Amino acid sequence: MELTIALNRYDRHVPFFNGTVAPPPGITFKPLEIGESVPFRDGTDRHSRLLNDLEFDIGEMGLSSFVMAVARDPNLAIVGIPSFPRRFFSAGQIYINPNANIRSPRDLTGKRIGVHSFQTTLSVLAKGDLKLEFGVNWEDIDWYCMRGEIVPVDLGEDVSVQVIPAGKDIGMMLMDGEIDALISPQPRQSMLDAPHRYRRLFDDPRAEEIRYFKKYGFYPIMHVMTLKRELAEARPDLPRALMDMCEAAKTLAYSFYDDSNYSLLAWSRNAMEEQRAALGADPWTSGFAANKKNLEQFIGYSHNQRLIDAPYPAENLFHKSVLDS
Repeated sequence: MELTIALNRYDRHVPFFNGTVAPPPGITFKPLEIGESVPFRDGTDRHSRLLNDLEFDIGEMGLSSFVMAVARDPNLAIVGIPSFPRRFFSAGQIYINPNANIRSPRDLTGKRIGVHSFQTTLSVLAKGDLKLEFGVNWEDIDWYCMRGEIVPVDLGEDVSVQVIPAGKDIGMMLMDGEIDALISPQPRQSMLDAPHRYRRLFDDPRAEEIRYFKKYGFYPIMHVMTLKRELAEARPDLPRALMDMCEAAKTLAYSFYDDSNYSLLAWSRNAMEEQRAALGADPWTSGFAANKKNLEQFIGYSHNQRLIDAPYPAENLFHKSVLDS
């Protein structure tokens, strides 16, 4: 049986593409390099193709839309595996216009902030963190979205959310002062061409992120591995095997950095050593138990932001065969 697996080519996924991790007996994988932000056909991306089109057998899915989809349908056609191939702290992903009179996170109240979409996982995390850590209420901000929502949501008439016109560059909007801040996993290309026209919210985002890690004990999840529920039911060994493969691939990816010249980054080995000193041997923890607190906090954020009607147990996200992990 050949199964398609939709992934981005992160270092922890390279072993899937070069065949150095073995699938379970009777199964072969066809890895497909599909980025989450690359439009396809009618403008949909990998997350929509996984969730709405069921185009792939296995793939990495944005946590937020998956949390929302499970809340609406506990028997969703895809089911989660507690392996999490993409993570971000929110602090280093918040950019501001230098002329917007923003000196601290609290100054974001009442401002215009751009996001990829309201339910994008990083957007939800940042809104939740700003409220929890700094008392910045997301309800008091005007939100500007690059695109519409993968899972439909009614936020209420008291919330200011709008989608920017197609073709409009949200990076230019930030630098031109049309918005005051931007939450994005990376600067837009237009921003990279003019780095003097924006700055990060935190002067030392790494210090803020280390503080966050020490306080909460986790590196926030962005993506979760999923597979079709029918496959998990037909092959009860598959969820655990897939989880084990992801863990093996991650272990191999760590070993890449034993070679000090593996990466284009001149000091990649030094960076790995600094990460271990700050975040421990493996902040990319797999398994349900190790990530339960992380997931519960995010589900709480989703409820507070009106994306789901009520909080629910994090166990609902995953196939029953891997809940003891």
